[in-house]
Amino acid sequence: MSYQLVWFKRDLRCEDHAALVEAAKIGPIRCIYVLEPTLWMQPDVALQHFEFIRESLHDLDTQLRLRGGTIEIHVGEVTEVLNNIWEANPFQGLHSHQETGNGFTYSRDRDVSKWCQSHGIHWSQYAQFGVTRGLKNRNEWQANWQAHMEAPLCELPPIQFWKAPLSSMPVPNPSAHYLTPSTMKAPAHLRHNPPLRQRGGRSLALKTLNSFLKQRSMWYRGGISSPLSAPDVCSRLSVYLTYGCLSIREVVQATNEELLQMPPDASRRKSGLTAFMSRLYWHCHFIQKLESEPEIEWRNMHRGYDALRENEFNDDYFNALKDGKTGWPMVDACVIMLRETGWLNFRMRAMLVSVAAYPLWLHWKPVGDWLSTQFLDYEPGIHWSQLQMQSGTTGINVTRVYNPIKQAQDHDQKGFFVRKWLPYMRQVPDMWLFEPWNMPQEVQNNIGRDIPQPLVDIAVATKLSKDRLHARRNLSEVRAGKKSVVDKHASRAGGSIRKKSSAKTTEASPQLTLEF
Repeated sequence: MSYQLVWFKRDLRCEDHAALVEAAKIGPIRCIYVLEPTLWMQPDVALQHFEFIRESLHDLDTQLRLRGGTIEIHVGEVTEVLNNIWEANPFQGLHSHQETGNGFTYSRDRDVSKWCQSHGIHWSQYAQFGVTRGLKNRNEWQANWQAHMEAPLCELPPIQFWKAPLSSMPVPNPSAHYLTPSTMKAPAHLRHNPPLRQRGGRSLALKTLNSFLKQRSMWYRGGISSPLSAPDVCSRLSVYLTYGCLSIREVVQATNEELLQMPPDASRRKSGLTAFMSRLYWHCHFIQKLESEPEIEWRNMHRGYDALRENEFNDDYFNALKDGKTGWPMVDACVIMLRETGWLNFRMRAMLVSVAAYPLWLHWKPVGDWLSTQFLDYEPGIHWSQLQMQSGTTGINVTRVYNPIKQAQDHDQKGFFVRKWLPYMRQVPDMWLFEPWNMPQEVQNNIGRDIPQPLVDIAVATKLSKDRLHARRNLSEVRAGKKSVVDKHASRAGGSIRKKSSAKTTEASPQLTLEF
């Protein structure tokens, strides 16, 4: 009996799963996930990503078993796995969601497409986000996004799961042997699994969504900038969207439904959810950039900025940043929090990149590779677009420089955050909290340990870096190249979101919309 093969990628759920639904409409289905050795050798992966996926697969497998099926976990490169399955038990069609991933997954999907063509298999790919594959004109993008979000959620029909025939292959075939989420093991070389990271699975994703919509969104506006309040008031849904435990469409529709049902006196929560909706729009807007131009993962979006920083990379500065020893307490505390939790709020992420790009004058690519392993919610399209935007290499954005001293003064006035993550700061008197390097020696001696000194004079180094960036930006050939970047990547509508409900969308601040 032939069947449809459903390939789960970063879409680890049953609900609103177009690939699963459309395959089930045709006939029996078989569900697989592939552990790709080469994928887990890439520079942007870490043990925390593997473990989150494993936890999410365990949840997915539980849901499939309730329906009479399972998720088969095969080890190997995807074309090899498909070939083994095909040779043992040919399938009629392959179904998956589109993936806007890193350079490896882009190349792998091209190989899968060639394999399908050579075997006469139709590969049906479905939109995972509000991202348009093959987009010719950015003017069409917002309407496409809106149509995707307003479409009904995909309802799963009764599923008939494929069963292997008893007389399958007379000789052993690798496709007959697969792992389960309980038996899959991480590659031995993987490192970094923060003890305080979020855990995977749709069950936890739904709890997180519900607590945000019903309660935590009340403090979203005004609370997301400070690293003290952000862990509680941010939605914390990013990682569940990254790995598809939730679909972005169900989050958009659930948020709209909550806005519709909200009583008139719930103005703070309404304001928070409206701002959150803007973030959902920009989520897909940034991913579209990588979809339209995969090269921005490794080369400057505006080629006029080539060789701006690349040939002056300071490894000592980079190692100090990774070790949380830059000498700027707000920066170092953020690095340690990120190391321990796998998460950091947007403003503090932007500050880390800004410090790397301007006073430390580090090229964004190595910094981005490191941060991709630190962020549990690493989403390539958002990640690389933001790295370039914060580093000034898009060529079309206002220069963003986040002074870590000012960020500490604005968002950690009493030092609770830096003292939580940097124990040595607990002995520093309040008057020296933001600039401990200015403490008199006798005060320093009373602390009992050396405090890291700033790597550079931040005012001098920042001015020099901005002058160098603006000098490059003012070159006639660089100004001339700006238009092509705008045409391909810039937003056409400022992030406004049309809604069917009577709940009006208030215009979000640049901080909330991410601009660009």
